[in-house]
Amino acid sequence: WSLVRRTSRWWRLWTVPALVVVFAVSLSVVGPAVAATNVPPTRLGATPADVGVAATDVEVVTADGVVLSAWWIPGDGASAVVLLHGAGSTRSSVLDQAAVLVGEGHGVLALDARGHGTSGGRAMDFGWYGDLDVMAAVDHLVARPEVDQDRIAVVGMSMGGEEAVGASAADPRIAAVVAEGATSRTAQDKSWLSERYGWRGAAQEGIEWLTYELTDLLTEADQPITLRNAVAAAAPTPVLLIAGGVTTDEEHAARHIRSGSPETVELWVAPGSAHTAALDDHPDEWRTRVGTFLADALGSG
Repeated sequence: WSLVRRTSRWWRLWTVPALVVVFAVSLSVVGPAVAATNVPPTRLGATPADVGVAATDVEVVTADGVVLSAWWIPGDGASAVVLLHGAGSTRSSVLDQAAVLVGEGHGVLALDARGHGTSGGRAMDFGWYGDLDVMAAVDHLVARPEVDQDRIAVVGMSMGGEEAVGASAADPRIAAVVAEGATSRTAQDKSWLSERYGWRGAAQEGIEWLTYELTDLLTEADQPITLRNAVAAAAPTPVLLIAGGVTTDEEHAARHIRSGSPETVELWVAPGSAHTAALDDHPDEWRTRVGTFLADALGSG
């Protein structure tokens, strides 16, 4: 306001719009970075009993000493799935997916990401701690006598899907990944924007770069590799990406990720579905696609 008052009347015609643009860009950069690294408490809601499955409370400890909370839901066979929720949520939000996976015979370890639900640690909603959290969950499953260590998959929603993809590149024990609503966790994950939208996309890429660089200053977590590079590094581990058909950018992001290893990555665009709503909108197809994919990847017995 002081700057505007000191500006001549005619120059104010340019000063005010310029300040508005600077404020909007600053908000676009600072807002997501602060929100991702200062996550308010998230509390559990529904429980496994609400979807008709029996579960045991368990804890897993990450390599950096963070204690994570989870539900272990046994299956009929020796295969197991680490199930991951999205940003600002908890394991309660993925109980419908857990019920389907258990119905397919898999044991399910539904995990609270660090800083979410009843897990310890500081939350980071770009999923940069995903490798540590997921690897600890896999450690837990490998130690369970009823689980075949060669038949472990990771299924994640949104941030959880991005963590699942990233962890598959870091942990060869992961035999398959299903990621729904996975789009980005680094600025480079959005490098497709300029190709798709020209100068507007390039401008958005610049804003994303500033956001993630600022985020890097606000968290102790290291920036991970891109999702596109992760599927390439994880090959030949099979990956199923599920994108909502309502938002075309989600499909564009998924296709960009898939281009890193088209031989090992499948893509299902759920028609008419919003972000992570494919199971709600297409329950039979979700069950068939995910069930068949995991059966093929993990085998039977």
